[in-house]
This record gives sequence, structure tokens and C-alpha cells, in this order.
Amino acid sequence: MESDSVSWPRIESLSKLLSDKVQESGRKFKSISTITRGGLVPARLLADRLDINEILVDKNRVASDSLFVDDIYDSGDTFKKVLSMVENPNKLVYATLFARKGKRYPKQLLFAQKTKGNEYIVYPWDRFEHKRMKKFQK
Repeated sequence: MESDSVSWPRIESLSKLLSDKVQESGRKFKSISTITRGGLVPARLLADRLDINEILVDKNRVASDSLFVDDIYDSGDTFKKVLSMVENPNKLVYATLFARKGKRYPKQLLFAQKTKGNEYIVYPWDRFEHKRMKKFQK
């Protein structure tokens, strides 16, 4: 499987672009919600850029005034799971660094960049996991 390794400077650039899009939406958020695997680092970067002090991780409910952050919108499975946990699904804002090219995007999605195709995105924080996964694929 083809992969795309993302550098820290690129992550910084994407998080800036994404935070700008969140601000342009006009919504104000009291917290950020996320999942441990994938979303934790982007959530922290956006929290800093958006001056949000509270990051809620792996909660069973997502408040309407909480921005949900993930690293990538891929299959839509995480989005569907999160949508079922939101108090008001119409008020959900789901922000990601990447969105998989060729997918149907929900209206609640904000993303910094589309992928080129189906490549696996290797983030600086999961490069060891990616190496471990490659060993098992051989």
C-alpha cells in the first residue's frame, strides 16, 4: 500500500488552515472532543490555535458546543459513531486534517486538505505504529 509521510511543518500548516476554517464558520466552541487514536494531537494543536482550554477524550457524549477533531475523514465510520453520540447532530462540527478523496462528505465536515487518493497517511506521531503494521503485512 502506498503511503504519504506527513512532516511536522506540514501538520502545523494544515492545523493553521483548519483552525482558520473553524473560525470562518462563525461557531464558538467551549471544548474540543476527540478520540485517543488519531485525534489527540490534532485536537491539541487546534485547541492552542482556537484558545480552547478543555479537550475531552473518548467520551460517550459530545456536547453541541464541542468541536470534534480527528486526523482524517476516511471511511466515515468514526463520523457515524460520533454522530450517534452528539446531543444535536445538526450542530456537530467535525474537523479533520485530511479528508479521503472521492468520498461523500457530510455537511458537518471541515477539513484542511483532501488526500491524493487511497494512500495511507503516516503522521509524525504514528510512524512507529506504521512501521509495526508493515511488519505484519509481509
